[in-house]
Amino acid sequence: MPARPAVPATSFRCAALDDFQNVATAFADWSVPGAEVEVVSFTEHFDDEDELAAALAGFDCVVTLRERVRFPASLLDRLPRLKLLIASGMRNSVIDYAAAEANGVTVCGTESSSTPPVELTWALLLGLARGLVRENTALREGGPWQSTVGADLHGRRLGLLGLGKTGSLVARVGAAFGMEVSAWSQNLTAERAGEVGVRLAPSKEELLAESDFVSVHLALGDRTRGLIGPAELALLKPTAYLVNTSRAAIVDQEALVAALREGRIAGAGVDVFDIEPLPPGHPLRTAPRLLATPHLGYVSRANYERYYGQAVEAIRGYLTGAPVRVLG
Repeated sequence: MPARPAVPATSFRCAALDDFQNVATAFADWSVPGAEVEVVSFTEHFDDEDELAAALAGFDCVVTLRERVRFPASLLDRLPRLKLLIASGMRNSVIDYAAAEANGVTVCGTESSSTPPVELTWALLLGLARGLVRENTALREGGPWQSTVGADLHGRRLGLLGLGKTGSLVARVGAAFGMEVSAWSQNLTAERAGEVGVRLAPSKEELLAESDFVSVHLALGDRTRGLIGPAELALLKPTAYLVNTSRAAIVDQEALVAALREGRIAGAGVDVFDIEPLPPGHPLRTAPRLLATPHLGYVSRANYERYYGQAVEAIRGYLTGAPVRVLG
């Protein structure tokens, strides 16, 4: 299908999806020389494709954060005005690139920093280890003065599932705390682990069984979906903590809720969920021993400045016939 005819630059309308904090226009200068770009921020998530298609019908461009909103052929076919789709990050598994190309839609990405997810990983891990939420709540509400005994990090084993860019940075922080760090993934070698200064665990099972803290830093794929299920959770020590800031589907959600409710692990820190935003009645909202955040791993000032700033660059590039950071 030929590319859609260009809409005059003076009427270029852009939708910013899932702008929950209503900050899209504050983190970038959306002015484009020779063009008038109108940015409309959507602060509520669209769960229904019909509602999303209706909301986006009048836009030339859509900016979507991470992989929260799916863009299948069934949606792209219903957006005849859409010409530019910008996704934060340089990898997005929920966009149908073939359908985008068939509909004349250019897909662009942005750069993304691994630092914010690393920092949130440690915020969750430390919060769990020292019972920060429980102790803070008690202090503010007149509860008991000290009710928990913190878990030590120094000298304890940190097990990393995945030793890529994010996992490697998490490993360095663990070493700074004096932790013994080991890692495992299907393709990880002893040489690569040694470069980061960590020990290669002989197997996933041994890593889980020997670790006091386990943190997930794997990409989601056929080999990692459901990687941590009931059998794997059963290998964890009852004093162990599990942290997942990667992808929800890597850990069996029902099995995790069961392990928390039955007290088979000390706790879990979670930033990713099978459904986002998390529905009010979802079991994870009431699971005990859980420290959870609403997918904040990438949500930081520096990353938002990068996402929205480079979204503007993508618009400028498209309007001048020189698209940047094209995905597909």
